[in-house]
Amino acid sequence: MCLAIPSKIISIEDSRAVIDVYGAQRDISLLLLEGQVKVGDYVIVHAGFAIQKLDKDIAKETIGYFNEYLGAIAAEEGKALPSTVKSTKRVKTRR
Repeated sequence: MCLAIPSKIISIEDSRAVIDVYGAQRDISLLLLEGQVKVGDYVIVHAGFAIQKLDKDIAKETIGYFNEYLGAIAAEEGKALPSTVKSTKRVKTRR
């Protein structure tokens, strides 16, 4: 099973990009992605390849769910949230 966290593109050079997920940065390939992406876009990454571009509102909503989950785990363990988890609030989107 694969759990995909929306990854924000922070730089692009040719067919490669650097993404950021909770402060962890990784170099990925854009070769499998259909369409153009730009810095600030969110993608889903599998095995080092961007496989899907996400709508920004959907990506932020999904990150909000992850933040909520991480907050619940931290509370259960009596720990503070990692500094890379900004907020446990989700962005509401229209559907």
